[in-house]
Amino acid sequence: MHLGSLYTALASFLDAKAHHGHWVLRIDDLDVPRNVSGAAENIIETLQAYGLNWHGSIYYQSQNIEVYKTIISKLTQQALVYPCTCTRKAISEFSVYPGICRKTKKNKTPHSLRIKSDNTVIRFDDELQGSLNHNIASQHGDFIIKRKDNITAYQLAVVIDDYQQKINHVIRGYDLLDSTPKQIYLQTLLGYPTPNYCHIPVITDQNGNKLSKQTFAEEVSTKKPQKTLYLLLELLKQNPPHQLKTASAQDILNWAAKHWNSQSLKKIRAINY
Repeated sequence: MHLGSLYTALASFLDAKAHHGHWVLRIDDLDVPRNVSGAAENIIETLQAYGLNWHGSIYYQSQNIEVYKTIISKLTQQALVYPCTCTRKAISEFSVYPGICRKTKKNKTPHSLRIKSDNTVIRFDDELQGSLNHNIASQHGDFIIKRKDNITAYQLAVVIDDYQQKINHVIRGYDLLDSTPKQIYLQTLLGYPTPNYCHIPVITDQNGNKLSKQTFAEEVSTKKPQKTLYLLLELLKQNPPHQLKTASAQDILNWAAKHWNSQSLKKIRAINY
């Protein structure tokens, strides 16, 4: 778990506590080829070390594969999806998938499954980024809901997960803002309620790159959680008082939940670390 992921976790934790809600933990372990042994345990231990305790049991995506399959089967029966054999290279010149495989009836393997998009305009108000309108067909096209390797795609999995966990408020990074219209579109097709969304700025390094595994962001230390928590509150623009620097991790969290103000991050896309 690197600083950027802990930063987002802390923001969502504080928002839940400030609104007297429940903060739940989900382990996204569907992408088996990219799973790293011990990573889930490391995340859990890090959250515990920082006092970010979750409500209820941990939700593992890998334990809900049959649920995903049932939903995909339902969408297939409703003729809302179609098989696609296109490679990334073949469609790399297009900014939006042009519906090539929608025009053929051949069901070759291996293939992904794409949802049929239309000119529905998704309108939503993000708590920090304001009002957004997206035409699904022209801006996103027929997007993938099941990959060629038979893994449920993020866009569909997270929609089902949110519904299963009764999520009504989502706090996540600005880099996922573009996924939100697609997820709301799927929620509409499935008859699910739409949560409130709040996309906070991402943390970037000195070169302007988002802190991530891909940019080799360092693993966050659990040795002095209070020091890191104070830094994170500064990055979240919560203006923690100087005396909190010597406080315990729990006292820092208590202060932060009581004084949480998401609006200090309004209209900000990235914060340099």
